[in-house]
Amino acid sequence: MSIPVLTFFNNKGGVGKTSLVYHLSAMFANLGVRVLAVDLDPQANLTAAFLDEDRLADLWSEGAGVSTIYRSIKPLTDVGDFKPVAYQQMEERLALIPGDLGLSSFEDELSGTWTQALGDQNKARPFRILTAFWRTAQESAARFQADLIAFDVGPNLGAINRAALLASNHVIVPLGADLFSLQGLRNLGPTLRTWRAGWEKRRNDWAVPEFALPPGDMVPVGYVAMRHGVRLTRPVKAYTRWLDQIPGEFRHSVLGEAPGFMPVPPIQSDPYCLAMLKNYNSLMPLGQEARKPIFALRSADGAIGAHANAVTNAYADFKTLATDIAQRIGLQVPEKY
Repeated sequence: MSIPVLTFFNNKGGVGKTSLVYHLSAMFANLGVRVLAVDLDPQANLTAAFLDEDRLADLWSEGAGVSTIYRSIKPLTDVGDFKPVAYQQMEERLALIPGDLGLSSFEDELSGTWTQALGDQNKARPFRILTAFWRTAQESAARFQADLIAFDVGPNLGAINRAALLASNHVIVPLGADLFSLQGLRNLGPTLRTWRAGWEKRRNDWAVPEFALPPGDMVPVGYVAMRHGVRLTRPVKAYTRWLDQIPGEFRHSVLGEAPGFMPVPPIQSDPYCLAMLKNYNSLMPLGQEARKPIFALRSADGAIGAHANAVTNAYADFKTLATDIAQRIGLQVPEKY
């Protein structure tokens, strides 16, 4: 039985996606869930959040072995298959498959095999390449005894992200309150449906697969409205103008509902709105310096006075969000947490 994959995806950058993956992975682990985080963004920002530069330099050195996601799947560019990756254990219940700037070179390989998987000859090789992320993540997750795999992906609609989404059971969309996030939804929803249908066709055309394939569910769980990018000088009216349009746009573009099909609730009561996260910009520099989630900061990290209260609020926010997500995707959180 495969381990569920939850992907955080928006083709618009700058919405706090990587920060969300980082903090939710840590919170799930804090709640007793064993999590394998996988950095599938060639910019490797999630990896940089977890690891300092010295550790990164070691992982990316020539003699480091199979130390990143790219080094795991690189043999597929020749005639081999993926190699098990040496994941990094960050905490007792949290591990990371590090990213790699070299991953971008795998894009062309994935683009070509998407078409080849429809051919009548030698289906095994294109399917091995298209499912490489899923298979290496599942292998590592089994070794780590993970309950959940969390994917962080780049802000685009390219072949790397398509392969990541094929591997995904659940999708959460981080959003900012701006025109660009709304436009991102308009692009993202139809693309997900196209990818899902394309993968279903390819799977059905391979009558007797030689190895397990991901179902490619890509089920939208909901969205998280992020406020990290809101400028202090920006009028509240301009902010709420875009925020108020998110529920309807999410239903139409991502869920495929016809406009006017059902009354659209305000974002505050929209069941697809998983959270409206506060702006914790004052804590972010402290978290980055301490290399900790903001809700784990202590007085020794500089979280005193008003910062200490913000840490308490951040813990409550992320715990509520993680618990809600777990319930929606059928992930069991140990009762003692």
